Amino acid sequence: MSTGSEVLSALSRLGYRARDITITKKGDWLDGGRVRAPEIILESVDLVFIALHGSYGEDGDVQKILQRLNIPFTGSRAFSSAVAFNKALTKKILTDFNILTPSWREVTNDEEFNLEEAISDIKSSFGPEYIVKPVSSGSSFGVSMVRAGEELETVLRKTLETHDRVLVEEFIRGREATCATLEYFRNSDLYVFPSIEIIPPRDSLFFDTAVKYNRQTMEICPARFSYGERVKLAEVTALVHQTLDLSQYSRSDFIINNHGVYFLEVNTLPGLTNESLYPKAAAAVGLNYDQLIVHLVETAKV
Repeated sequence: MSTGSEVLSALSRLGYRARDITITKKGDWLDGGRVRAPEIILESVDLVFIALHGSYGEDGDVQKILQRLNIPFTGSRAFSSAVAFNKALTKKILTDFNILTPSWREVTNDEEFNLEEAISDIKSSFGPEYIVKPVSSGSSFGVSMVRAGEELETVLRKTLETHDRVLVEEFIRGREATCATLEYFRNSDLYVFPSIEIIPPRDSLFFDTAVKYNRQTMEICPARFSYGERVKLAEVTALVHQTLDLSQYSRSDFIINNHGVYFLEVNTLPGLTNESLYPKAAAAVGLNYDQLIVHLVETAKV
């Protein structure tokens, strides 16, 4: 909702005739507070600026509707969005391209009543600290850390209560970073912004949902990594965008330590609020918020 509010304000400033269309968590489309069919709401719309995060936004469902109606929209197409939103599938694809990523195992609710085998497999493969996250989710919602000596089974069962598929990842200690792309900018088919170094508060174990939005995290752009690390971040960010066939823009998250640059996940619809990382990366190269919105509008396609 915050991203939508910021985008609407910018569109108004820029002279576009913008309508505020809201989709509820149940999937109802609201136009002026009334529930209406998407086909009716979109009859007189020239272009949709997608300001959604998480399920029914980044997962390709809205994009399917827009592609069927042949309406241009911002962000990636339906299939690419669905693939990128599935963290397990994304990791499977990218490991074939020798992209370093934390060791992982997917656990499904079919295994819920017999988790011993899955947990034994996980502990023998990697550990002893883990990140447990839904396979399909955004903004770090539902993400937990299991520290050495803590009970992995308890966290897994709790997460499986609300999600069908869960990803258990090796916890990598290191410095957190994010790096973003923008297509057709400054005579480049795919421009990579300077990476951002993310420094959560000392009492935070990782960049979780609360830390992302409480303004206590330090974000440094350009990042203070070595030249080689910055080059690797840019290289992998571009490769992820291209390999997953993403469109317009994306933002990939990483952990960096002495063993290398670890890819974590990609965001196909990065946040566009005042606190969001993507506009900060754009600003670092002189692209202000309104200019970014104009660029996304002018390069949007079906």
